[in-house]
Order: sequence, then C-alpha cells, then structure tokens
Amino acid sequence: MADHKNITVLYVDDEKDNLFVFKANFNRKFEVITSISPMEALDELKVHHNQIIVVISDMRMPVMNGLEFIKIAKARYSKIFYCILTGYGHDDDIEQALEENLILKCFTKPFDAREIEDTILLAAASRLQG
Repeated sequence: MADHKNITVLYVDDEKDNLFVFKANFNRKFEVITSISPMEALDELKVHHNQIIVVISDMRMPVMNGLEFIKIAKARYSKIFYCILTGYGHDDDIEQALEENLILKCFTKPFDAREIEDTILLAAASRLQG
C-alpha cells in the first residue's frame, strides 16, 4: 500500500458512518478531511483549498445535494477535481454534470476503493502537470 500523504482529499457525507468508512479506507494512503455537511465542507475548502486535490461528495444530502454543493465549490476553487459518490446510481443530473465536466467521476455505493484510489492518483498527477 503506497503512502501518498501529500495528496489531500475532502469527503462530504451527511452520514457519520459513511465518513468513518471512507476515512478508514483511505486515511493510510492520503490525507483525508471529512465534513458532515456541504456548509462545513465549504468552510474546510476556505481553509485548505491549496492542499485539497479531490473533493468527493455524497449526492443526496439535506439542504443541498452534492451537485449543488460542487457548483458552489467549483466556482470558488476551480483547480480542484470534484466527484460524486451515490447509492442511487447515475441520474440525468449526474450524467449532465459529467458531460459538462462539473465532475470528474461518479462512484456508486458501496464503493470500490481501488477505483476511487486510482481516480485520486490520476487527478493528482494531472494537477502536478497542469
């Protein structure tokens, strides 16, 4: 297991268990910041946007969904790569977000840790080149 602690990932989900599972899967490989709400995530981005390479957001959350959050975040921090993690599959909004390059990727729950890790590493390599 390679250690990429120079890569910071922000994961947003309104369920504490999901935050715990994500952190348990990736904390040894990456620097992981978790947020329980989109508003808290925007606060984390304000502080850590220079370090964060990838933001992964749950899709269905109270107050605002993942795509609404990402639209706000990407308008402020456009150099960060954004992804959705959903338990409900790809809907038309997610497909449109992929086509418009609002999001890099959509993952489904339960997630494939290797797929997420590969996407994070690809985004980090792209950020270093760009």
